[in-house]
Amino acid sequence: MNTENIIESIFTPFQESINCEQDVREEIRNIMKDIEKPLREIITTLQIIHRSQMGEEAACGTARNLFEDVRAGFSRLNDVVPEGQYYRYNDHWRYATQRLCFLAALVIFLEKGFLVDKVTVAEILGLHEKSRLHLDLEDYLMGLLNLATELSRFAVNSVTYGDYNRPLQISKFVAELNAGFRLLNLKNDSLRKRFDALKYDVKKIEEVVYDLSLRGLVPNSGGGESVE
Repeated sequence: MNTENIIESIFTPFQESINCEQDVREEIRNIMKDIEKPLREIITTLQIIHRSQMGEEAACGTARNLFEDVRAGFSRLNDVVPEGQYYRYNDHWRYATQRLCFLAALVIFLEKGFLVDKVTVAEILGLHEKSRLHLDLEDYLMGLLNLATELSRFAVNSVTYGDYNRPLQISKFVAELNAGFRLLNLKNDSLRKRFDALKYDVKKIEEVVYDLSLRGLVPNSGGGESVE
């Protein structure tokens, strides 16, 4: 075998592998478009909470229906991602998954008032019991940090339409979330930097509650405790 044939025998399989990977990535990108569509619709639907108390329950119901499309998308994605190569391709769905974790956590907070656990979020997104996909812990945690930022905005907007209970509920919830994160020794750079911003969300919410207390608008019951 001459040198040219040897080189060709070595490099031809490389191109085949590159072509195969490009095909997989293109298929993943197409599926992600179908997942990102309901993601955007859920975000738009839940924006009603920043404008009025009315329609919050209906918005959560609509969001839950849209999560069905998300689950269908991840089911298709599970069939496309090669076995054992989750981390080779997960850059395509990492950001969307973090946003979806945040939205799932927001829906549960609005409906139930407590912090949703990782297993339940995986079930809502359709990432539980999948053979090739799973919910990364870091994506779940990033979603919770995004939730804190959204709730700090929600606390401010709740006051504008006269809901003085909600900021107290949010203050207690985010304070507990902050305490939970402080138990972790975060090594991931992006996650640690995002956690550093949590203190500003906590401070923003505390200022809302403090302002309510100064104005004598803190309810005596039904939403939280007054600030001393």
